[in-house]
Amino acid sequence: MSMPDDLKTPETTAAENDELFEMANLYPRTTGLPMTVWVSPRGNARHDVRIKVNKTHGNQMNIDNTAVVAVRPAPRIVEGQLSSDDERAVSEWIRLNEAAVIAYWNGDIDTVQLAQALKPLPSA
Repeated sequence: MSMPDDLKTPETTAAENDELFEMANLYPRTTGLPMTVWVSPRGNARHDVRIKVNKTHGNQMNIDNTAVVAVRPAPRIVEGQLSSDDERAVSEWIRLNEAAVIAYWNGDIDTVQLAQALKPLPSA
């Protein structure tokens, strides 16, 4: 999703920073997933609803180590890679929380309302 540094202009770097600022960081204790995910409002995006998923388990917040997962029409990886177990868990979490993630994307709810609406994956 990010472009090589040598192709970035001050405008693209500012847009990426704005995108990061708007994202809600969701840790494993909130989601029931083994890794941190980021959910964001649409902003100026030209694509449909997506979330970013940290490839490393734990409370990691390394945006450069992510996979991008589309929400609609069904969860699917659009950039990067996840293990099959992680992909399955993320897809299940998206299906469980699709309405809240889409409402946040559309600007119908704020971050506090998103956090209140999210359901964690059931414990394995």
